[in-house]
Amino acid sequence: MMTKIVVDGHEIDVPGEFTLLQACEAAGAEIPRFCFHERLSIAGNCRMCLVEVKGAPKPVASCAQQVKDQRPGPNGEPPEVITQSAKVKSAREGVLEFLLINHPLDCPICDQGGECDLQDQAVAFGRANSRYDENKRAVEEKNMGPLVKTVMTRCIQCTRCVRFATEVAGVSELGAIGRGEDMEITTYLEQSLTSELSANVVDLCPVGALTSKPYAFNARPWELRKTETVDVMDAVGSNIRVDARGNDVLRVLPRLHEEINEEWLSDKSRHAVDGLRRQRLDQPYLKTKGKLTPVSWPKALEAFASRLQGDAKKIGAIAGDLNEAEGLKAALDLLRGLGVTNTDCRQDGAQIGQSGQRGEYLFNSTIMGIEESDALLIIGSNLRLEAPLINARVRKTWLSGALDLIGVVGENLDLTYGYEHLGVGPSVLVDLAKGKGDFFKRFAAAQRPMIIIGMGVLIRKDGAQVLKLAAEIGMKAKIVRDGWNGWNVVHTAAGRVGGLDLGFLPIEQGLSTQAMLAPGALDTLILLGADEVKAPAGTFVVYIGSHGDAGAQQADLILPAAAYTEKNGTYVSTEGRVQQGLRAVFPKGEAREEWAIFRAVSALLGTPLPYDTLEALRAKMRADCPVLAGLDFAPGASTPLELKRIGLAGDVDHVPFSSPVGDFYLTNPIARASETMAACSASRKAASVAAIAAE
Repeated sequence: MMTKIVVDGHEIDVPGEFTLLQACEAAGAEIPRFCFHERLSIAGNCRMCLVEVKGAPKPVASCAQQVKDQRPGPNGEPPEVITQSAKVKSAREGVLEFLLINHPLDCPICDQGGECDLQDQAVAFGRANSRYDENKRAVEEKNMGPLVKTVMTRCIQCTRCVRFATEVAGVSELGAIGRGEDMEITTYLEQSLTSELSANVVDLCPVGALTSKPYAFNARPWELRKTETVDVMDAVGSNIRVDARGNDVLRVLPRLHEEINEEWLSDKSRHAVDGLRRQRLDQPYLKTKGKLTPVSWPKALEAFASRLQGDAKKIGAIAGDLNEAEGLKAALDLLRGLGVTNTDCRQDGAQIGQSGQRGEYLFNSTIMGIEESDALLIIGSNLRLEAPLINARVRKTWLSGALDLIGVVGENLDLTYGYEHLGVGPSVLVDLAKGKGDFFKRFAAAQRPMIIIGMGVLIRKDGAQVLKLAAEIGMKAKIVRDGWNGWNVVHTAAGRVGGLDLGFLPIEQGLSTQAMLAPGALDTLILLGADEVKAPAGTFVVYIGSHGDAGAQQADLILPAAAYTEKNGTYVSTEGRVQQGLRAVFPKGEAREEWAIFRAVSALLGTPLPYDTLEALRAKMRADCPVLAGLDFAPGASTPLELKRIGLAGDVDHVPFSSPVGDFYLTNPIARASETMAACSASRKAASVAAIAAE
């Protein structure tokens, strides 16, 4: 219901649930604030947002009052708010004067300098000089882990960090102790934060009390070149901004995208970037007499071309987790032209993408669609580690009360929201597929039921059979209906959906990943950034990737490739959303983009690929795979899906489900090269050992 209100003489209509602050901003007025945040509960404790309400005896905190609660004038006139009166100006100056009483003069050395709310608002709304002559208080620093640096003397107790940890992250590890000038924000028992979203408190802090520990003293914001791109640390497709100076990436920040990550970012996506500087492959290597030695690009390409001239049935390619679609498309065009049928983008052996339906392997409800669901069944997935931002969206919906039925089949873990633990293995799904149990009755009666399937299900030997059980549950519960598709697969690899869309799969009795890794199956194995596989002895391994990880260590020929921040590329998220990443810095050393490597070797083979530029490659890619043409579009319920065609009938192994993500911080070559991620992993293990010891 819309309500009339007058702001600075302008009458506007706004929803009655709007706060006065939101109403004023809808009218174009600027209202300063420190504690208020659109995605957190109302605290009303900084008093910076004071406005004058006609008829009120004193200035009002606009964040804590709703429009519908304002009294009309004596003759029924709409309530009137004044944001620029002398009384408001004096009140704001007074608030800032009190906030700055104990705030240290740290601006020249504070990492928040240049992007600090307190700086900006002190200039815009504060007094020109200070009247405070007493000694300032000091507060001890707190331990918040490897990612968050604290200078708690600067803290103004806005409690944004406390509310974020409790409400969004779902980990009640921050709080306030003491009263008055002795009040301090601290962690529980002074332990480090354990949430996978903990570093978001740095963005939320309006002063320099919480800053980024890995980024400390590295640069000022005006020195950085900012590039808007896409994250590849998981398959969520979070929108990010890469800040670089020279040819070094110094930090990554989240970009606002309501449908994907809102304005949050996982700790790995934000802080694994120091791995882009370490263990890099910056020149080609060829194994000679059992030892890798540097070679020139012409010699490396000749060695690659000679291997591709062998028996096509003895050549295979396995794609890794971080590949962009363009590189996969060029590889596929070259290999198919040579008659190679052994290609697979599922290095973990996931049994998906076999029914010929795109909806089979997508998160069809979409991430934003979670907020419309009222029942959820999670099968074999630890969402908190596999997709922290999807998990946060589930928690948000659960907190709102809309999602009142959540069941989990798999590990009994703290997912930050309440759920019914139905069991640990496929035997539970057998019963659910038969319509047994109270949970199934409630699930089937829901208006918009969802099933979320994790990679822990699909990488099992009986993955296709378990998938069939999940599809049978979905059919019985009618999770696919008019305007709603509740079939959802959570991928953990940023390049996986793009590979499946392109058809980077075995064809014409070609070998899958497991078959290619069998002894004697292949003469030449091409690893496109695939680091989670073990090549058999006697197979010539060509590794094309950016880091000297496990894949490069078993290679006979190494061709250095660009990392995700060093190339323009197309990525498809777990919900089927096609997004383009932009180059922020140039590739290290002699590294090249994957598609350019395949284009160059195709010329040596005498069958040059039909494109010389990235634009030409993209044109062919979109012509051959039209779904890659729709940028920033998640197909959702518009994706046709027949559940009866998903999976394979057969017996299932009753071994419990487990998540494929053992260590959240070390899941890919970039993260494993990162010192920051290594520190986070060590901190998490130490906290786990301490918790076990305490029990």
